[in-house]
Amino acid sequence: MRMVNISLPTAEAVQDFVAQISQLGGQFDLLSGKYVLDAKSLMGIFSLDLTKPLTLRIEKDTAGTMQAIERFIA
Repeated sequence: MRMVNISLPTAEAVQDFVAQISQLGGQFDLLSGKYVLDAKSLMGIFSLDLTKPLTLRIEKDTAGTMQAIERFIA
């Protein structure tokens, strides 16, 4: 398991992130304070405070995973 901080400051960034992460296999969770949600959930992400960095929990880390999300890493 790996944890990285990501930033999704705009609606376009959220849409791009979900599109990238949805193409990957495995479980991805976003953590924000006491909230934990599926990182592939567009509506769920919009319910979070996007002005602050979010923590992405990656259950199975691969080189392709990090390449897919590298532009979102805070």
